[in-house]
Amino acid sequence: QCTVPFFLAAGLLALAVVGGVASWVVFRAGSYQKLLTVQSGDFSSEIAEVAYDRIPMLDKDSAEKLGDRKLGELSDMVSQFEVSEDYTQINYHGRPVRVTPLRYGDIIKWFNNRSAGLPAYLIIDMVDQSVDVVRLDEGMKYTTAEHFSRNLYRHLRFAYPTYMFEEPVFEIDEDGTPYWVCAKKEKTIGLFGGTDVKGIVIVNAIDGKCEYVPIETVKSDAKYQWIDRVYDSDLLVEQYNYYGRYQKGFWNSILGQEDVYVTTEDYSYIAQNDDVYMYTGVTSVTNDQSITGFIMINQRTKEAVYYSVAGAKEQSAQASAEGLDEIKAAGYTATFPLLLNIDGEPTYF
Repeated sequence: QCTVPFFLAAGLLALAVVGGVASWVVFRAGSYQKLLTVQSGDFSSEIAEVAYDRIPMLDKDSAEKLGDRKLGELSDMVSQFEVSEDYTQINYHGRPVRVTPLRYGDIIKWFNNRSAGLPAYLIIDMVDQSVDVVRLDEGMKYTTAEHFSRNLYRHLRFAYPTYMFEEPVFEIDEDGTPYWVCAKKEKTIGLFGGTDVKGIVIVNAIDGKCEYVPIETVKSDAKYQWIDRVYDSDLLVEQYNYYGRYQKGFWNSILGQEDVYVTTEDYSYIAQNDDVYMYTGVTSVTNDQSITGFIMINQRTKEAVYYSVAGAKEQSAQASAEGLDEIKAAGYTATFPLLLNIDGEPTYF
């Protein structure tokens, strides 16, 4: 009676062991290093200079405060709805903005409003800090704030039961229609290693219609140019660290550490050529205070460009700004710096 369960359990255990060994970075360092292709670029010529009145000064924390304040001004909504914490940074009609949907205040308010759905979303301009409430003719019925079959995660699972997804991202197209962009991730090295995006599912937030798009189509078809956030920032950082650590193999990354580079502790975003780029500093594993350059990665296409620029880490710039006497007196703290091209020089703002 125990024979079949025993061999099933033994087979599953053997599969897990073999799959784990086949995914182990000690043996597959070269495969991990090739997850991301990196090109070299020239910062002063490739990154457009920006006028001071076009600098996107609004970070996510500040956007949240503005969004909450704006909702408080809307007497017909403030008692029933809250602002979601998404605040996705996208390009919308050529301007850097953050967009976020509303959500129900609680389960009772969901019962009262679920037939009409969520009535609006917010657009926060990162340059002039204006907040627009976009009221929808038909409410959003498929969101992360829904329950039962209209909950976005459950809706995706029923439609694509075998897919693994990254966290859904709220975006709007150029016509202002709200969507959820859900990246389909796969393990590409052995059974458990080398996470990468192989496609996306686009879910209409109003009616729940789904469309699967292979990743190559997303990158090449102008129809999907409006999509800005396909690759999660943490995934891109992970892939670059594989690239920087294992250029000369696994053991070199531990023992000799020749030409071993990793990203700095945080990252931010740059709007460039109607796309959003994740950027972060790159430093040697043997040097904690300086950078060797920057890496910029397109979040729609995963095109990665390294700019060789020696300088201080972003955290050092934050500490320097906070060290000014007038800043200390006011009790201000510095946000993670924006990377700008000022007179051809990479500059922290």
